Amino acid sequence: MTHPDEAAAPVTSPGAGHGAAAPTGSARSGGSATLMLVLATIGFAVNFWAWALVSPLGGAYSKALGLSAVQQSVLVAVPVIVGSLGRIPVGALTDRFGARIMFPLVSAATIVPVLFIGFVADSYPLLILGGFFLGLGGTAFAVGVPFVNAWYPPARRGTALGIFGIGMGGTAISAFTTVRITDAYGKSAPFVLVACVLAVYAVASWLLVRDAPGRAPAAHGHFLARTWATFRLPATLQLSWLYAVGFGGFVAFSVYLPTFLVNAYDLTAADAAARTAGFVVLAVACRPIGGTLSDRFGGIPVSVVCFALVTVLAAVVAFQPSLVPVGTIAFLGLAVGLGASSGATFELVAKVAPQDKVGAVTGLVGAAGGLGGFIPPLIMGAVYQLNGDYGLGFAALSLTALLTLLFTLGPVRRGVRD
Repeated sequence: MTHPDEAAAPVTSPGAGHGAAAPTGSARSGGSATLMLVLATIGFAVNFWAWALVSPLGGAYSKALGLSAVQQSVLVAVPVIVGSLGRIPVGALTDRFGARIMFPLVSAATIVPVLFIGFVADSYPLLILGGFFLGLGGTAFAVGVPFVNAWYPPARRGTALGIFGIGMGGTAISAFTTVRITDAYGKSAPFVLVACVLAVYAVASWLLVRDAPGRAPAAHGHFLARTWATFRLPATLQLSWLYAVGFGGFVAFSVYLPTFLVNAYDLTAADAAARTAGFVVLAVACRPIGGTLSDRFGGIPVSVVCFALVTVLAAVVAFQPSLVPVGTIAFLGLAVGLGASSGATFELVAKVAPQDKVGAVTGLVGAAGGLGGFIPPLIMGAVYQLNGDYGLGFAALSLTALLTLLFTLGPVRRGVRD
């Protein structure tokens, strides 16, 4: 088995990795690394846009259906957990069949729950059902990471995967537009728009996406056996924890911050959604920065700095300071730390994962990240319902970030050196 740092880059011309076409023996393997990165990033963003449709409307659903704080938390969290667990099989399938098949398939399949929620779901059980299948959109992440990883040489994978991570901005698109479109054109309008965008991307990706030249499909074998073998890799378990805290924290804020801002600071739903979108945009912008810094300085130092920042700022927010300026500065700092840490984690994945298991490792690490985003909204909802404030929830986040910092300095650093 070839270690990823020893693997030949799939693009070998002098300009490869900067947009030059890769040498190819067939039309299916043609295309440039830059074009493929752009297509993957767009696909990630479009599917994440769909994945995040329910969250901005959580308050409206709560008022219309008379939901409790916990019920509302469950509603916005269900797509997260399904999209997270679904990354495990989707990552393994991408190793086997390639993004050429999986990007159009995932995008087309996500159209169904989008339209179901927009036109059929008019009760809490139906919204939960629609949200369950809406989780399909979140699995696109596990398609894009091994795809981009295969197109770039090891020295540039952190940067490339960080740029791909800009696709997280799909949640910002949802936060910016969903409530406004609903208010202007009706409750089904944002779902119709997203379904159309997904359909266009499914067709475009089928026509344009090409797997990297020389990509070797994963060996045949029982899915559970291969997944268990990947799960047992020390790197999988270690990086899953880092991503559960870093990306999981980002997901938790992106889906629950609107509810928090309305409850804690009496903001309107539109104002809360706009502020959440700003949080998301900053976190998304910092993900490629985290990847680029990790290419230069290493993923471990970058991760340590990020988790130190989260530790301090989560402790500040635990005291629920005034929103302007202290609260706003703290939340924006959290966006920087969580976004950059996500980029650093996948620089480490690209460095330590066996080349033929990048998709499978990505699926498991990505699932952990999504699960990390599923649990905090439930905790926050329960804490608020019991105490009427969120202090204990943010204190728990601060402690978790501190423990993750120490874990990064210990087992994770030793694993990377090995």
